[in-house]
Formats: sequence, C-alpha cells, structure tokens
Amino acid sequence: MSENLISKAAEILKLNDLGHYTVPTHGLYPFQWNWDSCLTALAQVYFDEARAWVEIETLFAHQWDDGMVPHIIFHKMDDGYFPGPDVWSTGRDVPTSGITQPPVAGFAIRQIFSRSKDRDAASERARALLPKVLKWHEWFYRCRDPRDSGLAAIIHPWETGRDNSVDWDAPFERVPTDGVLPFVRRDTQHANPAHRPTQAQYERYIWLVQKFRSLNWNNELLHDASPFQMVDPGFNAILLRSIQETAELAEELGEHDIAAASKAQLEKGLAALETLWNDDIGQYTCYDRVMGELSSIPSVGGILAAFAPIKSERAAQIAGRISAMKDYSTYAVPSHDPKDAEYDGERYWRGPVWLIVNYMIANGLARAGQSDVANVIENDSLTLIEKSGFAEYYDPITGAPCGGGQFTWTAAMVIEFIKQSKAVA
Repeated sequence: MSENLISKAAEILKLNDLGHYTVPTHGLYPFQWNWDSCLTALAQVYFDEARAWVEIETLFAHQWDDGMVPHIIFHKMDDGYFPGPDVWSTGRDVPTSGITQPPVAGFAIRQIFSRSKDRDAASERARALLPKVLKWHEWFYRCRDPRDSGLAAIIHPWETGRDNSVDWDAPFERVPTDGVLPFVRRDTQHANPAHRPTQAQYERYIWLVQKFRSLNWNNELLHDASPFQMVDPGFNAILLRSIQETAELAEELGEHDIAAASKAQLEKGLAALETLWNDDIGQYTCYDRVMGELSSIPSVGGILAAFAPIKSERAAQIAGRISAMKDYSTYAVPSHDPKDAEYDGERYWRGPVWLIVNYMIANGLARAGQSDVANVIENDSLTLIEKSGFAEYYDPITGAPCGGGQFTWTAAMVIEFIKQSKAVA
C-alpha cells in the first residue's frame, strides 16, 4: 500500500512541476510559493536530486538585496490569483510579493544534502546556498525584531502561512479597511467559499498590502508601521530549526563563520521562545507585540513549536496536548482546538488538519523522544490520504477533503512520511 501511495504522490509532484519551480496546485495557486517549494523539494530529492536543488535555487534567485525571500514569485502572468503582481508593485524585474513566509529553507537544504548521493554536487550547491540562507535569517532579526528580543514578528497573517488563524482575530481588529480599493477575489472561484477566509478578513489583508506598498516596501520601516505585529511560536520554531540545521550543515562543509553566527542566533532564540510558553494551556501561544500581551488562543501555532529543538519537558507537554485533543477529534493535529468556541473544522486554518504541519510536529516530537505521539500523527495523516485523497487540508472530525485538490505539498509529505518511516525501520 505504501508504494502505491508514493506512486500516486509522485504523479501529483510531476503534474504540478513547471520545470524549475512547482505550483501548489493549478488554478487556485498558479505561482511559486516560498515554503511550499522548500517542503516539496524534500520529496523531489528521492526521485531527482538535481531537480530538488533547482527548486530551492529558483526560490533564492529572487531573494531581495536586504535578505528577504518573498512569499510568492510571479514567474509568469496568470489572472487566476488575487492579489497579483500589480497589487504588490514591488518593482522587481521578476515580480514578487513584498512579504515573506515561514523560513523552512535551512531545514530543507540540510535534508536534501543528507539524502543526496552525488556528494560533490550536493556540497557545491549547498555551499552556494548557505550564505543566502544566513542573510535571510539575519534579515528576520534586523527587520522583524528591532528591539532585539530574540524573536521575529510577522506583520501580515499571510507570512505565517496560517492566514485566517483564530490567533489573528483580536489583533486584526486594529487593522482598518478605509481606503481599500475594490477587488475581486479569485480563491473562492476555485474552492468552496465556506473553506476560505472571509471577505472582511481579505479587506484587512489588502489594507496591509496597500500600507506597505505606500512605504515602498522598505523593510526597515514596515515592522513599526504595521498595526499588526504578532510573535508566533510556530513561525519562530521553524526559523530556529532552520538555523540549527544551517549551523550543522555549515560546520560539516567547513563554513565556520556561518556556523558560528547561526549558533549564536539559535541560543538566543531558544531562550526567547520560552517566554511564549503558556502554563494555563500547556503549550506555547502567540505574543501581541503592539499590546504587550501573551495570547490564550489554543491554535496549532503553539504546538508547531515542537519542530524546534525545545526542552524535552516541553516536548512531552506538547505531546500530552495532542493526545488530549485526540480524545475529541478523529485525526491529529487540528489547526485549532475543537473544544474552543472559534473552531471551524472546514475553514482553512480555523480547525482543519494540514499534512505539512503534521509532518513538522511529528518530526520534532520524534527527535525529542515522543515517538508514540509522532507515530499517531503519521498514521492519521496517511489514513486521511487513503480516505480523502491529496487535498489541501482536511476536517479533523470527519476527514472530509477541503480546499484545493491534487495538492503538491500534501503529496510531498506523504512521500516524506513513508520514506522516513522506512529509513528508521
């Protein structure tokens, strides 16, 4: 059965492969997305090492001079997605968006390197990428941590990838909608509107884009200019895990300056991450930098923190949270606690299960010695595929497929789960 799943998943990767980058799915997402590409490359390496490297290299070819790697690269025109390059107006030769996404690239590069059989080619390509990855990591602490706290903030919900998470509801009320130009959404033409963010949320998304555009996308200004400054534990955990992997790969390749800089970032960031621990819930939660308040929202962002090299006691507590939620949800891990009043099992990041998040949580928990819960997450993930196909996300109670279909990173995570299980066995 596992070989059959791998074969089906590989077909989806091929279907969405445009040569030097992969789209998440045709129609709904017709461009190159940042963390989608990195997670997709994890699976590509099993079939074509060179192609996996090209996926990452294509992403970093569009890194900004200040170090930011944008969340979308508009390689060719397609009016099936909003907001397109004309809305962003970032002034790039190849248009890009003006915000970033979870920096999982450092992790992905290390994994691709470790799996590559052509060691000379892998060493050469990894060496070329490492300074670019470090530059991106440095950008986070320079432009998104101006008070030197050790934690990076997001200034737009799209940056976390968890666009409409309940985490953003209260702080999003500070974002006005005055002056938002009329627009026509495209996402609801490709997916059920009941599965997508609301129109009111979209208006605030676009207000922020217009605000940042009015500042000419100057990243030295955007953090303090944004009424939305959220420190997300999941986002920071991905950053810290990538920093750790970057340090270890740099050391292995003899790039000692990169390794030393990364180790310093990691030490400071892990200490700072502990300030987001919420004893009342038993997981990490978001911090609202504008209000100076720790949130009490039980979203998957605080569980995703397990992806970072956190303390073993914290990993055990997070494993306990997941086990507790399994008592009232069929499939792990819901993106929002089903017992919370704001839970919505079919609406994007307000409840559904996402395989990419499941993979990162399971990976971190397994590394921390919580293999039993990691195995539950993996088994639930593969059961969802067998039940509902390669959807974008799934209802954690019914297992119903939601969002887009034939989804690239869902397929990539299926390959990753199965291949890594075989490697451990």
